[in-house]
Order: sequence, then C-alpha cells, then structure tokens
Amino acid sequence: MKTTNKNLPVALIVLTPQEREEFLPEFLRLQLDRLLPNAIWVEAPISAGEWSGLLGTHQPEILVCAWETPSIPAEAAAHLKYVCYLCGSIRTLIPRNLIQNGLLITNWGAIISNTVAECTLLLMLAALRRASNWALAMHTQGAWKQGRHPDTLSLFHRRVGIHGLGAIGRDLVKLLAPFNVEISAYSPSVPDEMYEQLNVHRAATLEELFSQADVLVELAPGKPENLHLVGEELLNLLPEQAVFVNVGRGMVVDEEALVRVSRKKNLHIALDVYETEPLPKDSPLRGLPNTTLLPHLGGPTPDRRRDCGELAIKNIENYLNHDPLINLVTLEGYDRAT
Repeated sequence: MKTTNKNLPVALIVLTPQEREEFLPEFLRLQLDRLLPNAIWVEAPISAGEWSGLLGTHQPEILVCAWETPSIPAEAAAHLKYVCYLCGSIRTLIPRNLIQNGLLITNWGAIISNTVAECTLLLMLAALRRASNWALAMHTQGAWKQGRHPDTLSLFHRRVGIHGLGAIGRDLVKLLAPFNVEISAYSPSVPDEMYEQLNVHRAATLEELFSQADVLVELAPGKPENLHLVGEELLNLLPEQAVFVNVGRGMVVDEEALVRVSRKKNLHIALDVYETEPLPKDSPLRGLPNTTLLPHLGGPTPDRRRDCGELAIKNIENYLNHDPLINLVTLEGYDRAT
C-alpha cells in the first residue's frame, strides 16, 4: 500500500494507457512516484461529470495530463496551482482567465523542435525528389521513370529561406549543415547575434526572402496579425519550380492563393499544417499535382514522447523546489496557440 506524505501536495495524473506508456514509460513513472507519492492516477478518457467529481473530491494542487483530459472548470482554481501538460496547445483544456488569475501551466514547448525540424527536412527532400508523385504513380498506375532525365532535384547547394527563426528553425539550420545550403531567414525579433551564430543571412524583407529561395520553409507563428500573411503576392515571388513547405501554422498561408500559384508556376508543395484541420475532403489541395500532404505529423513521434515526459519530471521537481519552470505558458503564448 502506498504511503502518503501530508507535507507534499496532492497530484492528479490523468492519462490514457497509451499516453502513459508513450510519455511516461516505466523508468519515468518510478521517478514521478518518488516525487509525488500522494499522486492519484486516473485512466482517461473520462466524462465531464466524472472529471468535475474527481477534482472536487481530491482537490489536487498539481495536475499532470495530456490530450484526453476534459476542460478544467473555473472552480478548480480554488485548489489547483500547477498544470503540467505533456502536450502542446492548451486552448481546449484551460480557460484563459485561469492563467490571468495565476495558474501555472507548462507544456512541451521547444522540447519537440528537433522532431519537427526532422519532419521539415523530410518534406523538403520529398518535394525535391517528387516522392509523392512517384509513390502514387507507381502504386496506382504501374509507372516507371522514362529515360534518364527524371524531374527531380537535390537539396545540396540550394538556397533555403526560413520564415521564422524560432526553436524549430534553429534546429532545422543544424540539420541542413551537411547539405552545404545557403540559408536566409526573416524573423525580425531574432537578434543579429543569433543569425551570426547560425551563419544565416538576415533577409531585410519577406519579399527578399521569397524571391531568392529555391526552398521556402514557413515557420511563422500563428498570431492574429499573421492571418494569410503569405498570399498570392509573396508566393508569386518564388522562382519557377520552387519548393514551398509549411510546418508552422496553417492560418499563415492563404491556401486558395497557394493552389493558384502552384498551378501557374509549377511549385512543389509540402504541407503538414492547414487552416482547417482535419483537412476537408473537398480541399483543392487534395489531388493537386506536385503536392506532398501529411496529416499534422510534425510533432514528436510516439517513441520520442518520452522527451516530453522527462521535461515534465524536471518541471515537477522545479515546482516542488520553488525553482523556475521550463516552457511556462504565458498569456501571449496562449493567445498565439491554435
């Protein structure tokens, strides 16, 4: 029987069996049990009524949870002090006013930037090698290349433009090192020192970035002012047969304009995010030639979700020791999330 320590806060851990195994494999669960001997484990999913009852009965100070946790009711603010969210956006979990009133929340933040950068590199290479075109044609048409001059390109020595030099962009720069590419970026809030450290050219304008990129990677944040920031005017600046990759936020790109320009300039598109998700079945992006589509797979793969679990363990330890939390969600970050 587990003994309790009345000097430690009560914690509620709400996860599905699959979430538990992926985010908190056994070695991490052992660490968590040592940190939170009073923890109550609850198997998700649960109904809103059960959820309200659990919160009222146990009145946890700490909540550890993931995707399948119901929204937190306002009355939980009376006892809940810290939410350690193992995933990304918390918009559907936590009302904004709870953060305003002092609730501490952390999420996976930049810990997933390496796996998103990895997916970005995959999409860049797939578009350049026309992988989707050939995979589809070989599966459905029995196709094979004709002659020795296929319509494929290499990433080596290409000009790569990155719109948004945050954590993902910086990890992508590192992954691109073996390809000897010429990298430019547009990210006004990033200091010159970071550009110099990464050996990245600072584009003065978005127009410069788009007009000089063989491969354009879209990573701008999903702020309201960025809605359809990338429209027909910018997309028309891309060179013929350029590659356009979006792994940032779907709302930043005007998808109707992207379809029009793609048809006109023979762009090669690779997308992991969309303005509406799931992508509607009648979206013109479906079936568009030279287009690689992924269903928002850019985040951490199941085998790497333990990275998020390790971060959670560190944050819980920090919380208990009154040390600063890592990837603390601010109101600005909350408003930017989708």
